[in-house]
Amino acid sequence: MTSTQITTPVRTPARTSPAPRTSPRDRGTRLLATLFLAPTIIGIVVFTVVPIVGSVVLSLFRWNVIDSPSFAGTANYREVFGNSTVLVSFRNTLVFMVFAVVLQLLIALALALALNGRMPMWLRSVFRSAFFFPLVLSAASISVVMKYLFNQDFGVVNWLIGLVGIAPVPWLTSENSAMATVVIVYVWQQFGFSFLLFVGGLNNIPKEIHEAASLDGATGLRGHLHITLPLLSPTLLVATVVGVINALQVFEQPYVLTNGGPGDSTRTVVMVIYETAFEQLRFGEASAVGVLLFVLIMAVTALQFRLSRRFVHYQ
Repeated sequence: MTSTQITTPVRTPARTSPAPRTSPRDRGTRLLATLFLAPTIIGIVVFTVVPIVGSVVLSLFRWNVIDSPSFAGTANYREVFGNSTVLVSFRNTLVFMVFAVVLQLLIALALALALNGRMPMWLRSVFRSAFFFPLVLSAASISVVMKYLFNQDFGVVNWLIGLVGIAPVPWLTSENSAMATVVIVYVWQQFGFSFLLFVGGLNNIPKEIHEAASLDGATGLRGHLHITLPLLSPTLLVATVVGVINALQVFEQPYVLTNGGPGDSTRTVVMVIYETAFEQLRFGEASAVGVLLFVLIMAVTALQFRLSRRFVHYQ
């Protein structure tokens, strides 16, 4: 009787493909990219990340530069929330931000649409340069000039409106008009940036879309509402985000024009930070206000991107 022999198959280990070797050319390209990115990364870390971390840490201490820092925990934040001047400055900053950004975007968009029409190229270049020129100048120097122009007694603005029989307006010395004057000066200097963004966005919209829409009757204001604005919405989002961030950090215009007055009607958060730190030497409280402003900017920016999902349309 023969016995059958059962053999079990031997499993051979699966061959793994060798890892791709990096050529010297690839390594050189990565090294070159790292060298090009290094200055930017170092600059961000040194001038952005380190100051933010340092401000958060300093906000937990009391320090007047002369004496050694002493740990205070959250006492600086409690004093900030109990300080009426700080609360008023946050309110003024938010009010300023709303009016300044809305007015800046409306003026920039209207001028961009006007220049996008039929116009000689040389004249279009002149207007672009003229609208952008104030942004190149220093905000402090512009504010000094505007302070004389809006002076109640000998300012050019009151002289011009006096020619039509209007009484002199206390532009910078009245609580009702001081904030409006600061907004006007700020918008006059800043709208050029949004204007250039809108000009670039309008140039990227294909002309065929407007031609097809005009055949369906979407011309004039209707065409801008239903065609231009939806296609321009990504540019509008960028202009809004940048405008809000800049407006929440406004300092030069109210500081030079009104020095925060009359009273505290034009005092902003950055002015409070400057006065608390460099005039009163309370760097801990100033850092606490700065941290709160940073949180506010991040929250408003996040809200903008959240809401942008509804009205931003990408081609």
